[in-house]
Amino acid sequence: MKRAHYFQHVSFEGLGAIKLWLDDNDYQITSTAFYESNQLPTPEEIDFLIIMGGPMSVNDHRQYPWLEKEKAFIQLGKPLLGICLGAQLIASVCGAQIYPNPQKEIGWYPIQSVSGNQSDKFKFDEALTVFHWHGETFDLPQDAKWLACSDACLHQAFSLGSNALALQFHLETTIELSKALIENCADELLVSEYIQSAETMQSVPVVLYERANQALFELLDTLLGTN
Repeated sequence: MKRAHYFQHVSFEGLGAIKLWLDDNDYQITSTAFYESNQLPTPEEIDFLIIMGGPMSVNDHRQYPWLEKEKAFIQLGKPLLGICLGAQLIASVCGAQIYPNPQKEIGWYPIQSVSGNQSDKFKFDEALTVFHWHGETFDLPQDAKWLACSDACLHQAFSLGSNALALQFHLETTIELSKALIENCADELLVSEYIQSAETMQSVPVVLYERANQALFELLDTLLGTN
């Protein structure tokens, strides 16, 4: 059986729709919940590593000392998916800088594929509305392929080789996950140009979740070689 392991940083940012894909593709799922324990598997015990999001910064080592242990574990040899904080961790491991974005981006906003730099392997629609919740961004690592941008944040996605994919946004979001984020991080919802209100986020049509999840499934098919 194929083995997927995920790193979770807070209780309210779980796998979401990723679990549906893993179940459908017969993966055994294990996890490390850093908010409870920093016990890690050995690299030989897993075939696919997923790094989830979280409200902390990659640079918060003093407050979250397990960040150093987590970064030391991340390797680029096996399939690897990073989401939000996870994407920033991959960038950091590769020597790129992580720093505050000019503005926070929270809510449902479109991303655009990067014309002329599109990877042969990982593809995005010309415009796709996705769920965001981030205040920081990253420089592109050396040799990374830049895949997507948005009006609020230049670097939204990149790949490294054929096995590593980093997404600043949340294609895995479900109605339950977005509600949990709103409940736990409501203090960040100071409405501005790129921060939506809780009411706006919760009133979007279900089709936005469905399209985002389908885009996720297609990327996972490509990353894991099932398409």
